[in-house]
Amino acid sequence: MRAAGITAIVLSLAVTAPAADLSTKEANRVQEAATVLREIHGVPDKDIPQDLWEKAACVLVVPSLKKAALVVGGEYGKGLMSCRHDGEWSAPIFMRVEKGSWGLQIGAQSIDLVLLVMNSKGMEKILRNKVSLGVEASVAAGPVGRDARAATDAQMTAEILSYSRTQGLFAGINLSGGVVRADADDNVDLYGKTIAPKDVVMTGTVKAPAVADAFMTALKR
Repeated sequence: MRAAGITAIVLSLAVTAPAADLSTKEANRVQEAATVLREIHGVPDKDIPQDLWEKAACVLVVPSLKKAALVVGGEYGKGLMSCRHDGEWSAPIFMRVEKGSWGLQIGAQSIDLVLLVMNSKGMEKILRNKVSLGVEASVAAGPVGRDARAATDAQMTAEILSYSRTQGLFAGINLSGGVVRADADDNVDLYGKTIAPKDVVMTGTVKAPAVADAFMTALKR
């Protein structure tokens, strides 16, 4: 018990001055993720249902996912994820989503993604080295609106619910075939080399860096 307490203190102290090495691009991504959530929450009739939001174990927001030459026939993007502990959101970590072909084919240059991880099993899977959506973790297009009671059985049993915003339209999207993983390099910039991304979101002991204030506020819809 004493060793565990010392470990928690060390983790907390280790991030009292985080984000010192963040690039402007990384800092902008944090702000863009916050903006996506604020704008979506600003239209309740087209938002993620409140009861699903309150049940979610984690939320992952990827602003401006784009087509990428390095991913043939698919898309690539980076964003932020936070997980819930005793009703409070954890400090966020950087995540990346790649592969798949989920909607840019309709003509948009980019889309915003929001993923709700609905249970602890899904959270454990998404925090592995990488997880294939629809194969290793069940995923379904999430319902939109004030009430989730109209959701299908597939939506209510999925480990991950996925949404996209394209040209102002927010709706569920099927992300089967995509791959999600923690962004190792960006998380080192944010928290240093001594703190693992998994520990940030699963222990709830790491303090969110000041650069993430807007994102943390947006989570508290």
